[in-house]
Amino acid sequence: MNHDEEGRASDFFNSLLENALWTIPGRRMKAGRTHRVPLSGRAIEILEEVAKLRTDESPAAYVFPGARPGRPLSNMAFKALFIRMGVEGVTAHGFRSSFRDWAGECTDFPREVAEQALAHVVGDETERAYRRGDALEKRRELMKAWTGYILE
Repeated sequence: MNHDEEGRASDFFNSLLENALWTIPGRRMKAGRTHRVPLSGRAIEILEEVAKLRTDESPAAYVFPGARPGRPLSNMAFKALFIRMGVEGVTAHGFRSSFRDWAGECTDFPREVAEQALAHVVGDETERAYRRGDALEKRRELMKAWTGYILE
């Protein structure tokens, strides 16, 4: 899962939907490292529906465009939506926390896989020097399980 800012600023050019993979360049990530996000089947379906609504067909068009041309969805968009819905005490970051709690308490996925799904730096300097992979396929299974959980 990516922070709301990284998600809002991702464009179709970087969304490799044919591989069910969303690649976020390091320059857009808090830790400065490229992050690959495995997309569930339902996420692909949603993005395909979003693509049908696009008015900007340029390769650099935002997946979630803002009200102003050439700008991503505002970081206040979720807050405004929650206010209109009459929902209090909910934040976009809370969704990340909920995911982490669920992964840790309700699944058998290793802690490292859940942390990598959130693009967190895992382990100390020595461990990171030896861990070169990003557990993409394990994270893909985790995201499928998360999708199943939230759609129950």
